[in-house]
Amino acid sequence: MSFRMKTLGAFGVTLLLSLALACSVNEEPDPSFKNALPKKDPVSRTASKAETEADLRQRAKRIHTAAVTMDSHVDITGEDYATEKVDPGIDNPELRCDLVKMKRGGMDGVFLAVYVGQRGELNEKGYKKVHETALKRFQAIHRIFNMYPKRCELAVNADDVERISKTGKRAIAIGIENGYPVGEEIANLKKFYDLGARYITLSHSHHNQICDSSGPEEPLHGGLSEFGTKVVAEMNRLGMMCDASHISEKSFYDLIEVSKAPIIASHSGCYAINPHNRNLTDDQLRALKKNGGVIQIVALDSFLKKEPQAFLDALAAARDELDIPTWQEFYKLSEKKRKALRGNMERYWKRRDAIEKEFAYVNVEDLVNHIDHAVKVAGIDHVGIGTDFDGGGGIPGFNNHGEALNVTVALVRRGYSEEEIKKIWGGNLLRVWRDVEKVARNLNP
Repeated sequence: MSFRMKTLGAFGVTLLLSLALACSVNEEPDPSFKNALPKKDPVSRTASKAETEADLRQRAKRIHTAAVTMDSHVDITGEDYATEKVDPGIDNPELRCDLVKMKRGGMDGVFLAVYVGQRGELNEKGYKKVHETALKRFQAIHRIFNMYPKRCELAVNADDVERISKTGKRAIAIGIENGYPVGEEIANLKKFYDLGARYITLSHSHHNQICDSSGPEEPLHGGLSEFGTKVVAEMNRLGMMCDASHISEKSFYDLIEVSKAPIIASHSGCYAINPHNRNLTDDQLRALKKNGGVIQIVALDSFLKKEPQAFLDALAAARDELDIPTWQEFYKLSEKKRKALRGNMERYWKRRDAIEKEFAYVNVEDLVNHIDHAVKVAGIDHVGIGTDFDGGGGIPGFNNHGEALNVTVALVRRGYSEEEIKKIWGGNLLRVWRDVEKVARNLNP
């Protein structure tokens, strides 16, 4: 969770192709285009350029329908999720992910996150309070299955996702964002696993008892803590994926060294394109490839592209007008004060959406630029999509799950094959999930 090149039309594509052929039939394609694509079928790629826009979109729709589409990270609103107040069974204007939007956008599955911010101390009192909060959010997610049993089902393994998707239901899996509610009790990992959790983002925007976060400049542990090493070992044994989004670079490499199973970055971008502390460097991408893991590219504007100053100024003005603190200040507030801000926060998010539309400095092409780069560095088998919807994610063209087809259209336009798109939209994540399960079986003979 975080606070939140227009494409050529068919005529433009055909014109560019004609000009290129007129200049030189032997001219090499743009290097970035070559790096983003397999080298095995140049003929079909050339043919795809001559498609009409309608034909291209129809091909994209067919691929999208055939793929098992899985989003690795979506937040819920809190304990009021899956109630009459926040109903995920309607086309809810307050949610970027709900069952209606998922169906409309051809999304088969999603990981809903039990997110717990880090406001308390790293002591017994802090752990107890946040543990109780996490349990309430597990309950909130489980309510959706009672509310809409014919429309969604809990997925506890990769096979479940594929089985459920064939029935026409939405597959709902559970992750935990921030290992803070584990406290210092290893047994809590089994407790969360039994409640359906299949990954844990080891930290959030502050250091916790498990590892250092990518947020603060000064380290607490110097990477993974001694207790964090035990947490990773137990997660490997249980078959829970370790999530490196939000953790520091040193914590990332410690995790790679300690984990016996592949890891994931459930909602991150590429540092080489946008040097944000939440994004992975090329060296990290290469290490992730060696580990067998996957980076799930996030659909969050500030992670994809540096914000223009005028955009930041407009947001600041909106915050001042509505008396909204910065997100750093917000997380320091008590639960009571944060609840008191709810009405203004809802108005702020609507204002923010309007500001984002006005500036439109990020779009689907920027998302696919990060996918291209990750594919170039880590390889096609190690890239996926994790939107961070309802936690800050959402960009023009892919602002909710109902618009998911636009991403597939952009991937087809870039020249990705059906097989590759299926990997990006869920195949790679499900493969890692199965690999983690296999490690667990080997550790529990």
